[in-house]
Amino acid sequence: MRRSQDEVLAQGPKVLVTGATGLLGRAVCREFQSHGWVVTGTGFRRARPRFLRCDLTDEDAVRRLLQEYKPDVVIHCAAERRPDVMERNSDAAVGLNVHATSTVSKEAAACGAVLIYISTDYVFDGRNPPYGEDDSPNPLNLYGRSKLEGERETLRHCPGAVILRVPVLFGEVESVMESAVTSLWQKIQEATEESCPMEHFMQRFPTDARDVATVCRKLAERARQDPSIRGIFHFSGKEQMTKYEMAVAMAQAFNLPSNHLIPLTEQPAGSTPRPINSQLNCSRLELLNLSVEPRAFSTSIVECLWPFTADKRWRQTVFH
Repeated sequence: MRRSQDEVLAQGPKVLVTGATGLLGRAVCREFQSHGWVVTGTGFRRARPRFLRCDLTDEDAVRRLLQEYKPDVVIHCAAERRPDVMERNSDAAVGLNVHATSTVSKEAAACGAVLIYISTDYVFDGRNPPYGEDDSPNPLNLYGRSKLEGERETLRHCPGAVILRVPVLFGEVESVMESAVTSLWQKIQEATEESCPMEHFMQRFPTDARDVATVCRKLAERARQDPSIRGIFHFSGKEQMTKYEMAVAMAQAFNLPSNHLIPLTEQPAGSTPRPINSQLNCSRLELLNLSVEPRAFSTSIVECLWPFTADKRWRQTVFH
């Protein structure tokens, strides 16, 4: 349906969100919608009926999408984020993380949109944290290398783009397996006499996807007005935790036992290499007043996991 110019203006600025079916993409869509933006989300296998179905590895499809919707801002969330999956299926993952990113960047530049590309702390090797935006990347695995190459493709085709690096995310998941953080819930609930080894050597900074979404919106709003808002930014939760410490915190939040969880202090042989501590220095966002105070892990994790508790009435006793 054709809209008048007045109607388009009245509806607010337009944002296109790739990977809108994912954990971060859904949070980004909700954040922008709640602040008066016209949101178009894309997905692939899980797209319909909520979002547009678009194969981002199809250059013609991406070109048609941006030419039709003419977004003011593009938030490129779509990616293969699972390092172990990437090692097993490298061609398809690189196609999405690198080649599709290149296409999205070209078309965003062609239509004059502000582009925000979501990257990762895994571009660093974890040997000398915390890492600033100007520190040299040295990824240890294919996932980190593909996201770094995606960064380079983004800035090559769209020099005014924003790169936002974030650590491991959690949030309002549709399945606990959707996040490396909430996936620990299954082991917490397996409170049996048998011990459950849990990784306790890699330092992580679990970050709520809702906070990342707010940062994306603030960056988008500022970048539309100020062309100096470009290049690399970091955002991260502030609480440093291993997976074991996250799991114990989850168990405590729900008054569940955790004595079956056993800290594992050595990396298993043959596992995909990951940085030991890739803490991000987020001072650039903070200096520009574009950051937010991260939600406390103990509060956020309860909000995310209560739908997956055995007794849904638990929520009423906590929140009312």
